Amino acid sequence: MADIKYEIIQEIAVISGSAKGWTKELNLISWNDREAKYDIRDWSPNKEKMGKGITLTKEELISLRDALNKINL
Repeated sequence: MADIKYEIIQEIAVISGSAKGWTKELNLISWNDREAKYDIRDWSPNKEKMGKGITLTKEELISLRDALNKINL
């Protein structure tokens, strides 16, 4: 499998952290020199390793925000 190239364009938010230093983050990332998308995933402390995540277009992120705003917590 080929290496995955990524560039974190903007670090937006740290959602949570673990005792081992990994953090779940929302970032704007360009994957393999493509247009940047919003990304939620776990990252190691030095950002060299990552967990599985989800990428969202701006429109998808807005839809998710709207859905979350409707949740009565």
